[in-house]
Amino acid sequence: MINRVVLVGRLTKDPELKYTQNGIAVTRFTLAVNRTFTNQQGQREADFINCVTWRKQAENTANYLKKGSLAGVDGRIQTSSFDGKDGNRVFMTEVLVESVQFLEPRQAAENRTQGQSYQNGGGYQQNPPNLPNDYYQKPEYGANAKVPGVGDDDLPF
Repeated sequence: MINRVVLVGRLTKDPELKYTQNGIAVTRFTLAVNRTFTNQQGQREADFINCVTWRKQAENTANYLKKGSLAGVDGRIQTSSFDGKDGNRVFMTEVLVESVQFLEPRQAAENRTQGQSYQNGGGYQQNPPNLPNDYYQKPEYGANAKVPGVGDDDLPF
């Protein structure tokens, strides 16, 4: 069976980061995804899709995305149900996100929320804040490539 979802949209509000009783990070957010067609009034409608990320991905999502950020997600649909406070059965459908792609520089989202607009050629910083300067250095390839945090003993061959 195949259960795979790929979406691109904008966050409808800031992600909500919480921790389970075991200390595992979980972030929930809603992604507004435009439909490819317009309605009878000529307006483009959107679907609002609930998403959830776990662990380090959850912390990164909460730290680097905010309301209005453009993001791509890759994951699977998950359904669940529980008894609500009123005793009625509540059904939920959400995307269990395996990968989040930040599709615009952080500065663009900050400018948008502050009412500023991006003009071609200006307004973006080379490196988004809070990332190390070497984050964007060109990687080495081949036998001499170094992967931070991975030693020869960690390789399965």
